[in-house]
Amino acid sequence: MKTVDSINFANQCAVVRVDFNVPLNDQLEVSDLTRIKAAIPTLKKILKDGGSLVLMSHLGRPKEGPNDKYSLRHIVSSISQLLGVPIQFINDCISPEALAQSAALKPGEVLLLENLRFYKEEEKGNESFAKTLSQHGTVYVNDAFGTAHRAHASTAVMAQFFEPSKKCFGYVMANEIASITKVLTHAEKPFTAIIGGAKVSDKILIIEQLMNRANHILIGGGMAFTFIKALGGQIGKSLCEDDRLDTARELIEKAKAKGVQLHLPVDAVIADNFANDAAIQTVVINQIPDAWMGLDIGPESVKIYGDVIKNSKTILWNGPMGVFEMSNFENGTQQAAYAIVEATQQGAYSLIGGGDSVAAINKYNLSTQVSYVSTGGGALLEYIEQGNLPGVSAIENA
Repeated sequence: MKTVDSINFANQCAVVRVDFNVPLNDQLEVSDLTRIKAAIPTLKKILKDGGSLVLMSHLGRPKEGPNDKYSLRHIVSSISQLLGVPIQFINDCISPEALAQSAALKPGEVLLLENLRFYKEEEKGNESFAKTLSQHGTVYVNDAFGTAHRAHASTAVMAQFFEPSKKCFGYVMANEIASITKVLTHAEKPFTAIIGGAKVSDKILIIEQLMNRANHILIGGGMAFTFIKALGGQIGKSLCEDDRLDTARELIEKAKAKGVQLHLPVDAVIADNFANDAAIQTVVINQIPDAWMGLDIGPESVKIYGDVIKNSKTILWNGPMGVFEMSNFENGTQQAAYAIVEATQQGAYSLIGGGDSVAAINKYNLSTQVSYVSTGGGALLEYIEQGNLPGVSAIENA
């Protein structure tokens, strides 16, 4: 894998695709610096070599061209503070003025281009747009794993305008690819995948792929009730995809055929309303009363899942065990997180991926106690499902 370590950026202008799609508060200030912080080591390496930087990113989902709410000018001060150098900004990304400003950069200087998605051509993967973007630098660096599953101009098309020796991955991309490859290709057994979330339909492909690799698949979250109903259980008002009952049964049969242990919860914490202050009880998961809904896995399931996790050597976690945003229904997710940390302390390799899993591991302040926390939810899932991503193959297949 070719990273920024393989290039000397002295007197080179690196055009770097970063993922600065960060949340802004009501005052349009950055409220979470995680993604910017993640890119800093890559940017500092280039500057230390004596190179200059042109940074490009998207922010939000602007529908009709330029919109100040989504302008990257709002994040200039945050980047400057973290990188330790002044940041130039231009309110465009392909104008002659923008190209002139990038061409005038001296070693050590940094230019941030305006939001790429102010142009429809970015998401359409327009080749002419990508070619113009490529003229901002002499070296192309992709460090935006969170968008690597999109075949956009700046992530998958632009790389073709650079010689193989003039394009590479940044550290974020390299670390993400290395961590996923470790889990999918070099996983030490037993390998346990913990899959939660609301819908079976969102996770069909990932479950099928993991059946070829994992020893245990633990199912939690709202999707568990589709499996329970598919097996004839009574699930009350719990979340269920009735059009996926056959799919759930097929997944159970596939797991048996492959010798993979597909674990379903045996009990559930149920409520008479979708609210933290609802009436609560714990029941066997296939005997939920009609007017009640399951919002977390129960204590017996927590114990069974915890034992499997703690005896694992490789762990992939994607999706919560319940509605962890509500304190009365967070125990399953919280205990899964603690079990993963314990397994990691005993030498297991743990990869946390997917927005809600990352939110959970951060909520419990455990991100430094697991092996790797992925920055790209959708990209991580698609990499597992497809085995590659447009933004990765654009550089690897050069």
